[in-house]
Amino acid sequence: MSRTSRIAGAVIGVVALAGSLAACGGDSLEQEKGSGSSGGGSEKGSLVVGSASFTESKVLAELYAQILGDAGYDTSITTVKNRELYEPSLEKGEIDVVPEYAATITEFLNAKVNGAEKAQSTPLASPDADATVAALEKLAGPLGLKVLPAGKAVDQNAFAVSKEFAEKNKLTTLSDLGKSKLEVKIAAGDECEVRPFCAPGLKKTYGIDVTGIDPKGVGTPQSKQAVRDGKVQLVLTTTTDAVLDGLVFLEDDKKLQNADNVLPVLNAKDAGSPEIAAALGKLTDALTTEDLAELNRKVDAERAKPADVAKEYLETKGLIEK
Repeated sequence: MSRTSRIAGAVIGVVALAGSLAACGGDSLEQEKGSGSSGGGSEKGSLVVGSASFTESKVLAELYAQILGDAGYDTSITTVKNRELYEPSLEKGEIDVVPEYAATITEFLNAKVNGAEKAQSTPLASPDADATVAALEKLAGPLGLKVLPAGKAVDQNAFAVSKEFAEKNKLTTLSDLGKSKLEVKIAAGDECEVRPFCAPGLKKTYGIDVTGIDPKGVGTPQSKQAVRDGKVQLVLTTTTDAVLDGLVFLEDDKKLQNADNVLPVLNAKDAGSPEIAAALGKLTDALTTEDLAELNRKVDAERAKPADVAKEYLETKGLIEK
C-alpha cells in the first residue's frame, strides 16, 4: 500500500477493503526487519514497531522506535506491506505499536467489525478529530488494541494550484475557487472521479466546476508538472507533501476531508503501559504537519535514511539524548 493510495479518498473504500481482506486471508505475514534503534538496555523489555511500506510510515516508525529506545526499551521495526496484514499482527501481539491515521484506521476497523456495507452506509470517521478518535477507541478496545491521543500532525487529502493561478484569481481557499466559477481539471488518480473526498466532494461542498480528471496519480511529479504547465488547474496531493515547487495549497476551509491525525495504536496487553504512552505522547505533542512534511522531503528529495532524519529530529526537539 503506498502512501498516496492510502490517502486518495482520505478513508479506504470499505467495499474494496472487504474484498482485499478476504483476498489476504491466506497470505503469510511478510516482514522485513528495519533499523529500529535500541535504548540503553532491555530492563523494560522489547517492543516491535510496525511500519507500512511507504516513506512517511517508515519515518514515523523510526521516530517511535527511537523515542521508545531512549525510554529504556529494546526496539525493532518490522515493515509489513499493508494494513490488511499488519493490523491482525498487531491484535496478536506480533507487533506492539504502529503509527496510524485516525480516520483511515477508524473506517478500516468499522468495515472489519461491522461489515463493509454498514460501514459504507454509516461511516464513523469525520472531520472532527475528537469524535473520530472516540469512535476508534470503541472499535479498537474489544480487539485488544489501545488508542493513544492524536496529535497536531495530519496527513490527509490536499489540493494545490500554481502560485501564478492563485495570485491571478485571488485564491487562498477551496471556497474561493468555488466562488470564482472557473472550470477546473484535476490531476489525480482515476478514482478521484467517484471518491466522495475528491471530485464529487469538491462539487458538492464547494461548488467547484470540475470538468475532468487527468489520471496522472496522487501527488506524482507528472501531476504537479501538469499544473505548472497549465494543462490542469488543480492537483490532488497530501498535507505532508513538501515538494511543491511553485504550487500552493488551497485551504480546506469547509473541512471536506476527514481527520487523519497521526496517532499511535498499540497492543493493549503487551504495550499498554503508562510509560510507553508517556514516551510516545512526548512525540505526538511535538510533531506537526509541517515537521512531518519536512521529514518526508529529506527522505524523498534528499535520499536521506528514515533512521537518520528521525534521530536528527528527535535530538533537535530535545526528545532524546544526543
